[in-house]
Amino acid sequence: MQRLKELYRKHAHAEPISVTLLPLSGSARKYYRMTGNDCPPIIGCIGTSVAENRAFIAIAEQFARHDLDAPRVYGVSSDGLCYIQEDLGDAQLFELLKPNVPDGSFTAEQMGWLRETMRMLPVLQYKVGEALDWSVCYPDRELNARMVNFDLNYFKYDFLKLIPISFNEIRLQDDIDRLCRDAIGYEGNTFMYRDFQARNVMIRNGHPCFIDFQGGRRGPVQYDLASFLWNAGTHFGAELRSVLEEEFVHSLEDFVPVDREEFGRRYRLMTLVRLLQETAAYGFRGMVERKQLFIDCIPAVVRSLGELGAQCRDSYPYLADLMCRISEEWDGSTIIPGFSVQL
Repeated sequence: MQRLKELYRKHAHAEPISVTLLPLSGSARKYYRMTGNDCPPIIGCIGTSVAENRAFIAIAEQFARHDLDAPRVYGVSSDGLCYIQEDLGDAQLFELLKPNVPDGSFTAEQMGWLRETMRMLPVLQYKVGEALDWSVCYPDRELNARMVNFDLNYFKYDFLKLIPISFNEIRLQDDIDRLCRDAIGYEGNTFMYRDFQARNVMIRNGHPCFIDFQGGRRGPVQYDLASFLWNAGTHFGAELRSVLEEEFVHSLEDFVPVDREEFGRRYRLMTLVRLLQETAAYGFRGMVERKQLFIDCIPAVVRSLGELGAQCRDSYPYLADLMCRISEEWDGSTIIPGFSVQL
């Protein structure tokens, strides 16, 4: 905290009057809103990894270089564990959408935010990616076979093995191995945000701004689209997903010709990879760590498993069948004593 206050004093030439811890999420990073008399509010971050902080700062520099809306970094501590950044306010897109999520009846203003977010996604993927030093990315420089394998086994060990659904681990691993091989066949130097979702989009002056991209790396553009449109917290319906997919593709065509059939194939593949990773995160953060934010998302992600499982039976039959079984048969009970999920 003293290091954050020193950074504030150096930037604002005054003492902070208040320092308020912001709500925690899945990360161990802590964010504070720091205010003073003659300086606009500033966000201070205390991280747990110098490498992760270095990645965020380097990526933020690329956003700033292309005048993309993301927090500007004002100062970094000598040990690299703390920094201060621009405060983009409290208008988180997720919270602005939340009242309308249950029935999907989004207002014209909400749809405007969603459409613009989709149009901006290819812009930041190409602009940030064109000159980023991938070696600075954390924990790895790109979406590669090792990263995909980590995520798919994360699903197996931190979700699947916590619920009483029997499965043949050998047959499941055969499909996981095949999915891992298929997932890494992408080209180009595009920035993959990794956790592109409505919680990481802020609305300022009516337009989207982007935060929490420290896990970004080189990767396929379809991954971020899947991350946003299939996120359990917002669980957009199929019709709305189709509208927003078109918005994304139209913007993408400003950068590269798009073969719609191939794009769709890659998109379904990345959706499967992302959804399994997201399911694992809800399993670990929710069922193991008992964080309510993640527990609340489990019912929606289970429904998504059933929807997507029905679409991928030809390529990954055992995995698809297992996803459908979870959606249809799981009653919310777990192997964790005294813990169940209200589905």
